[in-house]
Amino acid sequence: MWRELLPVGRHPESGGYRRYAWTPADAACRAWFQEQARARGMTYEVDRNGNQWAWLGDPATGDAVVTGSHLDSVPDGGAFDGPLGVVSAFAALDELRARDVTFGRPLGIVNFGDEEGARFGLACVGSRLTAGQLTREQAHRLTDGDGITLPRAMEAAGHDPDAIGPDPERLGRIGAFVELHVEQGRALDLSGDRVGIASAIWPHGRWRFDFRGEANHAGTTRLADRRDPMLSYAETVLAARREAELAGAVATFGKIAVEPNGVNAIPSLVRGWLDSRAPEQDTLDTVIESIHTAAREYAAAHGIDLDVTRESFTPVVEFDHALRDELARILGGEADLKVPVLGTGAGHDAGILSGSVPTAMLFVRNPTGVSHSPAEFAAEDDCVAGVLALADVLEGLACR
Repeated sequence: MWRELLPVGRHPESGGYRRYAWTPADAACRAWFQEQARARGMTYEVDRNGNQWAWLGDPATGDAVVTGSHLDSVPDGGAFDGPLGVVSAFAALDELRARDVTFGRPLGIVNFGDEEGARFGLACVGSRLTAGQLTREQAHRLTDGDGITLPRAMEAAGHDPDAIGPDPERLGRIGAFVELHVEQGRALDLSGDRVGIASAIWPHGRWRFDFRGEANHAGTTRLADRRDPMLSYAETVLAARREAELAGAVATFGKIAVEPNGVNAIPSLVRGWLDSRAPEQDTLDTVIESIHTAAREYAAAHGIDLDVTRESFTPVVEFDHALRDELARILGGEADLKVPVLGTGAGHDAGILSGSVPTAMLFVRNPTGVSHSPAEFAAEDDCVAGVLALADVLEGLACR
């Protein structure tokens, strides 16, 4: 399975993946998922929001156990973020069948659409729509960098954009959702464990900073006469790093757009997108306010106009304690092993669903901690350990 999926959407020069929602690479991933479901005799369906499902048993009976993740990527992302959870789900089912278990609850495997938000700028679109955290009207206003709207992209891929929206009936079928994911950090590597259990997702969000100055000639305009928004932007980038470090949080300006974007032109507009996350809400609020205050001061000093817009926000997500404890009990086994429980600063579909159904997450060791990069990696024996842990969890939850 891994070898089949590995070349899909891989950029020949960067070595990273460009599997953006509703593109040919995404379609190839979706075809791969459908084939995996068909090969295992599972019932396959696509829901109103474009998420793919594969079922054993009748989900309409309710109390289903579901696992899976996503197959799309960030720009030039790694091979493991998302796909590891989907591949491991099918592999875990193969393992359970090899154990000749009897399923007492329906079992589902899911590929959530547009989790990374790389094309339309909003993460977890498929799960947000399903959980009612994103309305049809809001989704229809999403636009990619080429001006293509989400509805237009969905139509081009053969999906009806007018059908999207909350799906409480589908969520009502799910008794538990468990997502396996490569760890996006080094906690497991430092502790020497192959697999861990998630405790919570840090509160996080994205803010857009628009610095507006005056375009002019880069070679003839005196420094004293310039209204250069790039200066205010650069100072704000440094302020974000400083404030995050002081608070024990993280903050990154990872995307920038410049107008008119000429080498010999002073910009008229610098637009930067800030991603910030923290262990607690109060800490995140303090960091964002401090960055905003610094940006206003820098902008005023250079005669720059500043607008700040919060584009998305997700509060802290505490995974279901009872389900988390059940995973720890299952994985601890008779030897009473202690499976590490750790928080994460990364958002996931499991976090979106947590407000609607009991959710939990498993993490697989990442020896470098690198993620959202072609250098993202997990060793094969650790991936196998993840599959076996997921199989144990599914057997404990779904089998008699």
